[in-house]
Amino acid sequence: MFIQEKASELTSFFLYYLLLQLGGPDGEMGASMRYLSQRYSMSNRKVAGLLTDIATEELGHLEMVATIVRQLTKGLSAEELEAAGFAPYYVDHTAGIWPQAAGGVPFNACEFQSKGDSITDLFEDMAAEQKARTTYDNILRLVKDPEVCDPIRFLRAREVVHFQRFGEGLRMVQDDLDSRNYYVCNPDFDSPCFNCK
Repeated sequence: MFIQEKASELTSFFLYYLLLQLGGPDGEMGASMRYLSQRYSMSNRKVAGLLTDIATEELGHLEMVATIVRQLTKGLSAEELEAAGFAPYYVDHTAGIWPQAAGGVPFNACEFQSKGDSITDLFEDMAAEQKARTTYDNILRLVKDPEVCDPIRFLRAREVVHFQRFGEGLRMVQDDLDSRNYYVCNPDFDSPCFNCK
């Protein structure tokens, strides 16, 4: 059975959850932009490469989520979209894909952080991956259709791997520093660190 045939069975909160993972504060677009932005000030070149790799993968995740949203809404009538609580989105975008949070707030640069401090940014990245994992966990609790759940399980598993990889990156950055200086100064900006003596 095609995924779109089941779209009318889905409630509006599920479609909004998927939109959340598209353009929400913990979504795939924000993750990609976060990591691409942070890579430029990363003190360790290997970790900068890791950020680039994961950012590129997050763009692929963005495509997967957008595809699921499109498959769930393609071919639905205006009445069906309205019955699913999707009318405000339909008025602005018909059934096109447009990144926004579940509450309708459009994606913008306020959805992610880039502080220019390797330690700060990597903790931010680890937290972001855990928040995305939690969102996917919640989606899996709500939806039982295997055509939707299988790709969501894959995306959830990748969030776990990314969390682990960022933890390894954090260890690499900390290994480059004097252990007394992890949280005393910004190793990317204060060189030599004025408070590190």
